[in-house]
Amino acid sequence: MADTEELHPVEDDLFKEPIKKRRRSDRDQRFRAFPSVEQCALKEYEKLESRTRRVLSNTYQKLIQSVFLDDSIPNGVKYLINRLLALIEKPSLDPVYIGLFGSTGAGKSSLINAIIQQAMFLPVSGESICTSCIVQVSSSCCEQYEAKIHLLSDQEWKEELKNLTRLLHGTEEPGGEEAAAWDRDDAVEEAIWKLQMVYGNGAESKSYEQLLRVKPKGKIPTSRIITLKAEEAGELSDKLDAYIRTQRRGWDGESAEARIWPLIKHVEVTLPKSELIPEGVVLVDIPGTGDFNSKRDEMWKKTIDKCSVIWVISDIERVSGGKAHEDLLNESIKACQRGFCRDVALVVTKTDKLHLPEYLRERKVGKQAIQSQREAVLERNEMIKLQRNRILKEKLKRKLPGDFKVLEASDLVYTVSAQEYWQQAFLTEEETEIPRLREYIRKRLLDEKKRMMTKYVTEAFGLLLLTDSFNSAQNLANEHLHMSGLRRFVEEKVELLEKAITQCFAHMERPLQEGVRTARASYRRILGACLVRSKGNQGFHQTLKAVCLKNGIYASRTLARIDLNEAITQPIYDQIDPVFGGIFRTGRPTDSALMPHIDAFKHSLQEKMTEIGIKNGWKYDSYKKHFLIQEISTILGTLEGHILRKKRRVYESLATSVQNDLKPCYEDWDHGEGDGQYRHHADTCFVPGGWSLQGARRRQERVQGDGKAAQKPEGGCRECAAEERHAGVPPADVPRQGGLPQSVASRLGA
Repeated sequence: MADTEELHPVEDDLFKEPIKKRRRSDRDQRFRAFPSVEQCALKEYEKLESRTRRVLSNTYQKLIQSVFLDDSIPNGVKYLINRLLALIEKPSLDPVYIGLFGSTGAGKSSLINAIIQQAMFLPVSGESICTSCIVQVSSSCCEQYEAKIHLLSDQEWKEELKNLTRLLHGTEEPGGEEAAAWDRDDAVEEAIWKLQMVYGNGAESKSYEQLLRVKPKGKIPTSRIITLKAEEAGELSDKLDAYIRTQRRGWDGESAEARIWPLIKHVEVTLPKSELIPEGVVLVDIPGTGDFNSKRDEMWKKTIDKCSVIWVISDIERVSGGKAHEDLLNESIKACQRGFCRDVALVVTKTDKLHLPEYLRERKVGKQAIQSQREAVLERNEMIKLQRNRILKEKLKRKLPGDFKVLEASDLVYTVSAQEYWQQAFLTEEETEIPRLREYIRKRLLDEKKRMMTKYVTEAFGLLLLTDSFNSAQNLANEHLHMSGLRRFVEEKVELLEKAITQCFAHMERPLQEGVRTARASYRRILGACLVRSKGNQGFHQTLKAVCLKNGIYASRTLARIDLNEAITQPIYDQIDPVFGGIFRTGRPTDSALMPHIDAFKHSLQEKMTEIGIKNGWKYDSYKKHFLIQEISTILGTLEGHILRKKRRVYESLATSVQNDLKPCYEDWDHGEGDGQYRHHADTCFVPGGWSLQGARRRQERVQGDGKAAQKPEGGCRECAAEERHAGVPPADVPRQGGLPQSVASRLGA
């Protein structure tokens, strides 16, 4: 298929040249991961997309040529040109992010290596410890293996450096002899390790100002991005290994590359033409605890929230009753509430580990005799699936709406073995369930491709219908739409929509009140659980100092994540989660669901547009009618996406509000003695300011969107305005998303 012809260069951005299309040979490479039947379907989608883009491109060029010498281009034509260009350059598929969420040593990297058929490609936990950064793995039509290592900016590292030195200097404050009697805890050990890795031995004794003048031991590029390329997977793995694998503390053989791991923000790995992982899928290795650095920790949460699928990774020995495992599941379910996640599954790794004599001794009498290790493993795996599937589904039902898609899934638990996938000592390849995960990935991408292609062609069809009417001068007669009647109609419908939205969020009031009462009654127990260690509290005062340095949040490579703000508000979330999920549900319409009201608003506008067109006797009604109806759907479709993005801010407003209220308490602790009186501080410092009746009411108002705290500044969101311009939202004289009343925007959580 021929490439799009080039346009004559002009200075105006309006005449921007559309992007080049992908070559046929490159497109075909994208299907290598699919069986033949699925390849045929994908090729049909690609052909349809290619033809649609070609027609759009030709239409765009003809329209540009017709107005090229015209000094006064009508606003409507400008809008149409921008919409055509936006559709031509619109990606055919948004990446499908699949998050592998698990603790260090759970087997995330080993699982990714097995899925992509590259043994030991990503470093796995063993004698060495892998960096806690996020690693993304995807495929493309490039010829080489490539890795991009993104480092913290200079300002981001300075922020972390300041916090690390403040944490360490607490041991040198007055009362140092008493402090020295405490055992060093994990927070201090990790801070020392990071400083020594970057600046060398003795760095931990230097001040922040002194360290700013010390040259790092590793080479840091000015671009803050390190790019590695290789012809073979093993070659890139060797190069990458030096950066993201760090030896145990006290190891003397660190390379210059390994010394910069504390500065690594995240890593992107691209595979060439994978026959197993289709282009468009991104596998994300997500650490289970977040990060001490604020920027990395923020990226950790955002990465979880942008995943449409989350696999909670837990090895066979920790899957039953482990606190870390339960924390990961809870965080994943929260991602369904606040983010774009629509599917959660538990992936149990290392299922080849089984001590046969012990298993046979504990096995119930009366079952069929076990003849081999393989039979025992398969039987144990099936039992785990039944048990964990039931537990996970019950947990999801308590937190999510009844029609949430994940509740319909038959398979919520996978039992895999990466080691047996390679060795096949007693399990077949199919029995390791690695092929099942690949099949799930392919099906997910295929469904998403079909959905996006249908939406794209429908949107293009509306534009092309209107431009086709330009073939005749008669079609440009004065068939103007009288706006006054339509404007009054829209204002009335917007008022009704506002009332409907108010009713949606009114369902939150009772569970919010109940949650606040429960939280106020249980905060002491909650804080006690967060601030007590099973191994004793010696040295833990330094971890508490780190918690307060980060305003109630501490994430390390060795300890479970501590988030006092979320812990205190958890009783409220327990009450509001089902209702909150019901408000933003996209399935069966209910009184509390928001999206059906927006759909009803959209349909009423489309019906009114049709009615007005008929009354005005549009001679070429079908063109304008289909165009305007489709544009209403597109504009309100962007509103739906805007609401889903704002959903995260609404959901997190509780914990954010608590954090803001407790900041003075955290600062008091940070500047205090930091001794064994932390219980007294928790009782007298953390609570009164945070759980006054007024503070509880503010949190309630923020979630409901009824108070001033939830109001959106006039002028709207700059990011959303930029997105509207890029999407070709019409000028001010055309009804659009930005024209909704401020009260409606505020109730949507803006």
